[in-house]
Amino acid sequence: MDALTNKDSGSSAQINEDIRTGTGIATLKKAIVDNLLFYQGRFPEAATDQDWYLALAYSVRDRLLKRWIYSEQSYKDNESRTVCYLSAEFLIGPQLGNNLINLGLWSNVERALDELGLNLTQLLEQEEEPGLGNGGLGRLAACYLDSMATQQIPAIGYGLRYEFGIFNQAIVDGWQVEKTDKWLLNGNPWELHRHKITFDIKFGGKTEQYQDENGKLRVRWHAERMVKGVAYDTPIVGYDVDNANLLRLWKAEAPEAFDLDAFNQGNHFGAVMQKTVAENLTKILYPNDNFDNGKRLRLEQQYFLVSCSLQDMLRIYLSNSRDLSRFHEKYAAQLNDTHPALAIPELMRLLMDEHGLDWGSAWQITRQTFSYTNHTLLPEAIESWSVERLNECLPRHMEIIFEINQRFLDEVRVHYRGDESQLSALSIIGEQDKQHVRMANLACVGSHKINGVAKLHTCLLKSGMLNAFDQLWPEKLTNITNGVTPRRFIRLANPSLAQLITDHIGESWLKDLSQLKKLEPLADDSDFQHAWAAVKLRAKQNLTSFIQARSQQTVDPQSLFSVQAKRIHEYKRQLLNLLHIITLYNRIKDNPSLDIVSRTFLFSGKAAPGYTMAKLIIKLINSVATVINADPIVQERLKVFFLPNFNVRNAQHLYPAADISEQISMAGKEASGTGNMKLSLNGALTIGTLDGANIEIRDAVGHENFFLFGHTAGELDQLQQQGYVARHYYEQDDELRAAVDLINSGIFSHGDHGLFRPITDSLLNSDAFMLLADYRAYVDCQQHVANCFSRYERWSRMSILNVARAGYFSSDRAVGEYSATVWRIPPVAVRLGE
Repeated sequence: MDALTNKDSGSSAQINEDIRTGTGIATLKKAIVDNLLFYQGRFPEAATDQDWYLALAYSVRDRLLKRWIYSEQSYKDNESRTVCYLSAEFLIGPQLGNNLINLGLWSNVERALDELGLNLTQLLEQEEEPGLGNGGLGRLAACYLDSMATQQIPAIGYGLRYEFGIFNQAIVDGWQVEKTDKWLLNGNPWELHRHKITFDIKFGGKTEQYQDENGKLRVRWHAERMVKGVAYDTPIVGYDVDNANLLRLWKAEAPEAFDLDAFNQGNHFGAVMQKTVAENLTKILYPNDNFDNGKRLRLEQQYFLVSCSLQDMLRIYLSNSRDLSRFHEKYAAQLNDTHPALAIPELMRLLMDEHGLDWGSAWQITRQTFSYTNHTLLPEAIESWSVERLNECLPRHMEIIFEINQRFLDEVRVHYRGDESQLSALSIIGEQDKQHVRMANLACVGSHKINGVAKLHTCLLKSGMLNAFDQLWPEKLTNITNGVTPRRFIRLANPSLAQLITDHIGESWLKDLSQLKKLEPLADDSDFQHAWAAVKLRAKQNLTSFIQARSQQTVDPQSLFSVQAKRIHEYKRQLLNLLHIITLYNRIKDNPSLDIVSRTFLFSGKAAPGYTMAKLIIKLINSVATVINADPIVQERLKVFFLPNFNVRNAQHLYPAADISEQISMAGKEASGTGNMKLSLNGALTIGTLDGANIEIRDAVGHENFFLFGHTAGELDQLQQQGYVARHYYEQDDELRAAVDLINSGIFSHGDHGLFRPITDSLLNSDAFMLLADYRAYVDCQQHVANCFSRYERWSRMSILNVARAGYFSSDRAVGEYSATVWRIPPVAVRLGE
């Protein structure tokens, strides 16, 4: 092999560049082979694709680390203010492809591999997807890490290094089956184990008041047990810049992994029990909290995350300064939802109990350090912990929370001059049933800024859940609409579309997505429309091959691809989509000669393991698919497919192929959504309600390029106040009644009339998410979709304009807004070699 003997046409280039981190083809070839030989101990003739993937990944990591080291030095020299993004999830996706794009190495690596007789696409498939997130919140965090590096904003992402992801989803007889997500089985070449960066994390026990040597009353926490947090670092490089930031994840370990005394006494299990118990903390993402042990573990995970992270921030800060009064000038800590809200009492504890600050100074620093992003409007998703549980697990923090609440409510009394009508809404401690800590209220009180994630979401927060806080602090609650990174979700996921765009407007749009506006004049260009349609067809053919390889199902790429890919939840209304599919099925069965646009309906998403109704919805989707796909009368015109194990990798197949993006949640329930943005940026037209960021997408792309249906949030509230009766819609609409009755008939359940009865009973008796009220509008709107799709030029024009006007939904723009209005951090440009 040439690389082993250095006999290649480009070998002279190695003389003029860094042999370790150069980017020339010859240097890359040598790096890859060296990492195979000397890092893994494998020789080329015996190497598997997995071995070669690891060799390539280590070679790319070397180039990432060079940028990260220069970045750290630049940030230190500039005394840069730093964003610390605290999140329970970072759904970063496979790293190799994204890193090659951001480093500008794709072409050279592809050529280097080709000369080595290897295929980049094949090696990309070897990478396991990191099991570090579940859905939109984690994917958003990953997009923001990418954008902060690209925007040259110094940042550290802090999270947990879960040994196992939430689960891999298999479909067995139509049912979701959860399989262990062993994403670390073959190691993780992107991370560095920082075994010297460790912190002790306390749990349980009791507190004791005492006087220090100056006569000052202090508190000491005597913990019941201790866990050690160990850092694992992954560099995150920006696109077309030399900046690289850091994702630091914490793994739980026992302070003493092996008890020799227990072992020598014959207690072999007890010798390693402490290690087993400690490591459970970061064993799995989101343990099932339907049981008491699961709830406790989730609480301990959240505290472990924030305590490790804050101790690390203090360690870094104190290495350069002893003046803790300026801590908040160095760090801007963003709470990504309420999972890290315990950071507020934890920073107070560290500043007061460990570093001797008084309450007033510690509180001023704490409030100026944190800002809080709210991600939900669902009451069941608003976190709270019982005072009893918190006191048992974190007794010192419960004392601090009580003190925060008492001082805060005293401020409220002064503000309202004794009027206590707002106290119950504002109090951190809820009194319903038994006392509990309302984590959203804690996050609001302990932060200097609060933001929603879409205009409607923020308006609903102001008028609803956080109304009392908005009345108290009118300037504190603001909106920053979510965004997604175009590097992964266009350039990597849809290279043909990216190339078509670049050919016509240049490549700077990948750093400034607003430049997509330059595509607008091409929307009426016939040649460009044909090229656009050809790109979409190619993406659909790729997805068709992907589906066929995994399920032996054949799909017509010329059909209308309708995609609903998101977490399975009743408010997201996958059932409304199904009712429409069954309605089309009934129409064809009633009239086999019916002229109808050929459609392929694609579903993907996971149901929480304890969410019985969501799992039954998955079963119904697959059961409907089984019947419809096998029916010779409809199978050429109607196909239904459920793509298992929705994750970033699978999303990158789905998004480019979609013609229609199904964003049909009940108005007022979706905070923002990011899947709607990814689909829109890949040329899919949206059928949706006025919910979340749908509203802003519709305004941006033009109302004529958005398929709107359904009641508004206000109209649905009014219906509920008037006494919503779902059965009236069922009784008054023949097609709706036929669809529901067909489910009950047993046709989709081998004659079992009771299998799906919980679904139909829920719809007819309560319909909490008001599907039936929107059914007729949705079905009629879908007919409008079909009419437009059958007119090739009109559809292409709408799709082009959709992309051209969607540049606002970049995570670069969102991060820029955070930086300017919340974090107040100027960019710091890093230059290699300077």
